[in-house]
Amino acid sequence: MSLPHETSSSDKPTFVRYKVLAFLCVLAFILYVDRICISQAVKKIEADLEIQHDHMTWVLMAFTLSYALFEVPMGWWGDKYGSRGVLTRIVTWWSAFTALTGAAMGLPSLIVIRFLFGAGEAGAVPNSACVLSRWFPIEQRGMAQGIVNAAMQFGGAFSPILTAHLIEGIGWRWTFVALSIPGILWGLAFWAWYRDDPQTHPLVNEAERQLILAGTIRSSGEHPPIPWRAVLTHPQVWMLGFILSCTAFNSYLYFSWYPTYLKEARGCLEIDAGWLASIVLAGGAIGCLSGGFLIDWLTRTTGDRFRSRRRLCASSLMMASLSLLIGKHCDTPLIATLWTAGSLMGTVLTLASWWGSVSDLSGRHLGALFGLMNSLGGMGALASQSFAGNYAAWTKGRGFTGRDQWDAIFFVYAGVLFVGAMTWLLVDTRRSVESSTTNASSLSS
Repeated sequence: MSLPHETSSSDKPTFVRYKVLAFLCVLAFILYVDRICISQAVKKIEADLEIQHDHMTWVLMAFTLSYALFEVPMGWWGDKYGSRGVLTRIVTWWSAFTALTGAAMGLPSLIVIRFLFGAGEAGAVPNSACVLSRWFPIEQRGMAQGIVNAAMQFGGAFSPILTAHLIEGIGWRWTFVALSIPGILWGLAFWAWYRDDPQTHPLVNEAERQLILAGTIRSSGEHPPIPWRAVLTHPQVWMLGFILSCTAFNSYLYFSWYPTYLKEARGCLEIDAGWLASIVLAGGAIGCLSGGFLIDWLTRTTGDRFRSRRRLCASSLMMASLSLLIGKHCDTPLIATLWTAGSLMGTVLTLASWWGSVSDLSGRHLGALFGLMNSLGGMGALASQSFAGNYAAWTKGRGFTGRDQWDAIFFVYAGVLFVGAMTWLLVDTRRSVESSTTNASSLSS
């Protein structure tokens, strides 16, 4: 009797890579549910623990700081030892600290718990990028990246309304306990089923094995050291990090403060704010999904993925900036929310192209370098959380309320998106970090 992986290469390829993609989508969904749930609970936590907006900012920033600090080591860990064990461990870790969030007794303990929660979540996206690079040919990677990004946003869209209903039913503390369970179950299933190398998975037949091998870069032997000098002197590394910082500055408004804005500035009730925040993040899900398919289509049509990425992403961020300003001037909360959803859709439509650019640039060091550039984006996220919370506290201290307290922040967010759009026009990742290292060695020899 022949084993499943010994089938003839003339057979049709199996679809194990799409099952891997499904695992990543579930992971991404859980990732953003657990990340964003705290935004819906902010006012309840503040009231229970007697925390003001400017102090709550430190809680939100503790996660983001930790996330930025640990992305590079977590990505390197996956590069060196494989994503199977790394992802299993980190999902279990962050799920535990999701539950422990509900046990916080004051501001110091809440800051520590959210910092440790962020350390776990930091490894998810870099290691997901590694999994995609090992399991999907390059011509299918934009689609796969777009679907994973969309799953993140769908998780984010689902999180506010789910959290709002859970808080109403069981309180904010037990809500965090309930939300920790899916991640633990995912980790157990992933460890049992997934393999880092498609060649060793018993369900992959020869045809799918050859399909994957033909379209992916494979390294053999010991993983080479990261050429940090070439990395840190490569202008595109910093440019892509800066672009992600601009988009993260925008996105983290919705991940952290938008439900509070809806309640305080727009007068929405708890459940209504949850639904409206979900609509905005659903716009992000549509943008992620369409961005992956759109960049693949443009690449096939033009034959130039580098120019296609520049044009698509610059125009998308410019439209996102304009949509945000239009939404600010709408008086009806639902209409304002729809324009804001359109802005987030345009912002995250660029993510599949950004992932593809990072993959081109990183070569065999994708986990670590993805972590580096994603952590640079964390600087924008930190700035966003700090700016929105402190600005609202500052204007409140001067007697402003409602929209007068909050609305001016949208001019800043629209301006940052415009800067990101202009920067995309300068991106060119045809020269990877590894090729730079090779060229430098040739010149010195």
